[in-house]
Amino acid sequence: MKLKNIASRLRLEIIKMSNRAKAPHLASSLSCIDIVITLYEKVLKIFPKHPGKLSRDKFILSKGHAATALYVTLAHKGFFPKKKLLDYTKKNSLLEEHPNPSIKGVETATGSLGHGLPVGCGLALSGKIQNLNFKTIVLLGDGECNEGTVWEAAMFASSKKLENLYVIVDQNGWQGIGRTKDILNIKLLKKKWASFGWNSIEIDGHNYKQIENIFKKKRNGKPTAVIAKTIKGKGISFMEDDNNWHYRIPTTNEVTKAKKELNIK
Repeated sequence: MKLKNIASRLRLEIIKMSNRAKAPHLASSLSCIDIVITLYEKVLKIFPKHPGKLSRDKFILSKGHAATALYVTLAHKGFFPKKKLLDYTKKNSLLEEHPNPSIKGVETATGSLGHGLPVGCGLALSGKIQNLNFKTIVLLGDGECNEGTVWEAAMFASSKKLENLYVIVDQNGWQGIGRTKDILNIKLLKKKWASFGWNSIEIDGHNYKQIENIFKKKRNGKPTAVIAKTIKGKGISFMEDDNNWHYRIPTTNEVTKAKKELNIK
């Protein structure tokens, strides 16, 4: 199945999960699902039946409020049964609104923004020390780049020459209460990451081939930052670039409309 078709099905599942659970952050998951599914289908070396294998690549969803994007992908890849998605946010379910490391395939708890990259630095450094050839990939939100811990970790990574570490910034232009540029403007993210000693590139965060090609480039002793231009609520016309969907819950009728737009039978 083509990545676009897989992503469409996962988008619908994300929307259904929000509707069933009455849980927010739907649009944040829709902006990054193309990135997440490309990583798991084309890039990451993973072992769903043996998720703790030391040689595995590590993926950290630092923007933990987009947990449903990670959950639907892990279920798709066989880390746990898809029917478990029905338990999202239910009492005693491990599928909480932010990633729970008790779930197979989840590397660390995230949601308190700015902490995923420091953890990623530790994992990447451990791999370098032990001569283990795995990648560590951390997905950040652009609003999350307001956090000081992100830049402390960025300095650490370049000073330790963690070329096995990648950051992808989901630059959808929004955060909880407004446009990222209006809250605390971080201009020229590509240049900012480069100034901290990273390889820094910009891509279309909805272009599967561009995402995949990042990891085909030769390593040069530096960590790599990818500024992925995305659209919040991507894939659903009445949700795209509308920050109300950071908190809004779709009605059953809106789920049906989204299914029609995604052309899923």
